[in-house]
Amino acid sequence: MRHTALMLRINDISYSVEGRPLLAGASAVIPEGHKVGLIGANGAGKTTLFKLIRKELLLDGGDISLPTKARIGGVAQEVPASATSLIETVLAADTERASLLAEETEDPNRIAEIQTRLADINAWSAEARAASILKGLGFDDKEQLMPCSDFSGGWRMRVALAAVLFSQPDLLLLDEPTNYLDLEGALWLEAYLAKYPHTVIIISHDRGLLNRAVEGILHLEERNLTFYSGPYDQFARQRAERRAVQAAMAKKQQARKDHMQAFVDRFKAKASKAKQAQSRLKMIEKMDMIAAPEEAAKRVFTFPEPEEMSPPIINIEGGTTGYGDTVVLSKLNLRIDQDDRIALLGKNGQGKSTLSKLLSDRLALMSGKMNRSTKLRIGYFAQHQVDELFVDETPLQHLQTMRPGVMQSKLRANLAGFGLGPDQAETVVGRLSGGQKARLSLLLATLDAPHMLILDEPTNHLDIESREALVEALTAYTGAVILVSHDMHLLSMVADRLWLVSDGTVQPYDDDLESYRKLLLSSDKGGKSNKGGKAGQAAQAAPAPKKASREELLALKAEARKSEARVTKINEMRDKLAKKLADPALYEDSKLGEMEVWQKKYAEVMEALDRAESLWMQALEKLEKAQK
Repeated sequence: MRHTALMLRINDISYSVEGRPLLAGASAVIPEGHKVGLIGANGAGKTTLFKLIRKELLLDGGDISLPTKARIGGVAQEVPASATSLIETVLAADTERASLLAEETEDPNRIAEIQTRLADINAWSAEARAASILKGLGFDDKEQLMPCSDFSGGWRMRVALAAVLFSQPDLLLLDEPTNYLDLEGALWLEAYLAKYPHTVIIISHDRGLLNRAVEGILHLEERNLTFYSGPYDQFARQRAERRAVQAAMAKKQQARKDHMQAFVDRFKAKASKAKQAQSRLKMIEKMDMIAAPEEAAKRVFTFPEPEEMSPPIINIEGGTTGYGDTVVLSKLNLRIDQDDRIALLGKNGQGKSTLSKLLSDRLALMSGKMNRSTKLRIGYFAQHQVDELFVDETPLQHLQTMRPGVMQSKLRANLAGFGLGPDQAETVVGRLSGGQKARLSLLLATLDAPHMLILDEPTNHLDIESREALVEALTAYTGAVILVSHDMHLLSMVADRLWLVSDGTVQPYDDDLESYRKLLLSSDKGGKSNKGGKAGQAAQAAPAPKKASREELLALKAEARKSEARVTKINEMRDKLAKKLADPALYEDSKLGEMEVWQKKYAEVMEALDRAESLWMQALEKLEKAQK
């Protein structure tokens, strides 16, 4: 639509909440048209920074500058439950277009001006653009004409997102938008943001989105802002290198300080050396000490281990299920073993939640046969359960209700195993962060050591480190996992089977997640509006893969072994270089040139490691596909 030359300047800003500094002397420049991911630990002040940019809060010091006429847009809350249709709600977000169309005049010059301006802002293609955005976010043609009041709060949040995307502000500020989207909506948003014509800053913990939709990372840590060029994985590497250098410099500086202090302690009583001792004392006082980087406390999850059951733990033949007389899913022929890791794919409204309820024994079969292992324990986590916690009770009290008579020390150990320390154990739930509440809900869902864990969007409100910890915990867990998530990284790391819920049934999806992503984006371009239909047809129409010969299998196994050996070798090289970079002697002034050479070598090795790991994953995927 419109275009404003834009550069956001954040200059030496400070801001405190109740005396606690959130930002202190923070500065950053966001170039025009850049797509930037704003990341930082929960509670670091990311949402506060957005409010400061929008002038909703007043700075304690410093300034934030934008071009005078720059329009800032974001999603503050869901759209009201009004009688206005979704499409009209979105069209109304372009206030200039709406006012030009509503203007009544008989002045031929003004009419000409209005027509020219409407052409400039692409007003005549507005309906098609608004419809395309709504479709991408999960609303079909029929739903777009329905009133907002027909949709729940979560869906009206999507309408609010559609409206702000349609209005195309010069600076788009998005705060965790994928938390109210499914995988399909999140992938569409990723692709849309990558092509967005203006500047975007997005708060997100979704690693896939931060790798594919942005070209820079703005990191909020220790009340300061640091801008890194490139996607998230590149940021993670750069930060690791910076921390290694910082640790080495801190060590070197501490050694110098200790040396000077030893001189002072030794000679301050001697008159002949007193002057030198005093000058060194002043040097020590003036030293601007470099803080050694503290390793972030690992945000752990510790799932209890269930005993082993003979397979299958669930088997469904010719199953039909739904609500009342309404059939939602039929022709269900599904088997689950205890070592299965299954991701459920399919657009909202196709039946993923219905299938989860059926598997977790919250919904019965209408017809067909289902066999379950006797004594099968199932853990179920869904986002709505977080909202059902007792806000005036502590996590410890929640556990005491479920485990009366169990020693408090054991319950505290359970909480610590989910990253809830002594402070959080005694804090009422109403005062806990979203991530801490999610951890408590996950603990309650797994307390009985379930043989099968059903997780519906478990990563909402979890930061990136917590998501990585969840991946590790699920990998170590010895029960079955059924996973619904918009987080592609989590799905790709955990799931080894994919089920597509589409067209009223559930089928194995034999391709990989990346193919599913491409399929969704290509079907979006195709312009058909049936929910999930095209994906379902494509999955069912795909020819059965040809069985691999013994020779092909042996060759693939050899390739996988070779790839693994390559990764091991590069890891050894990386460890040697990291040791070299940690040597304080390397940072002597006389060795600065040598230090730069070692840092360059380290960066090259990290790049090679990235490629080698990618090739290893590809080799394993090919082998797995051939073995199937």
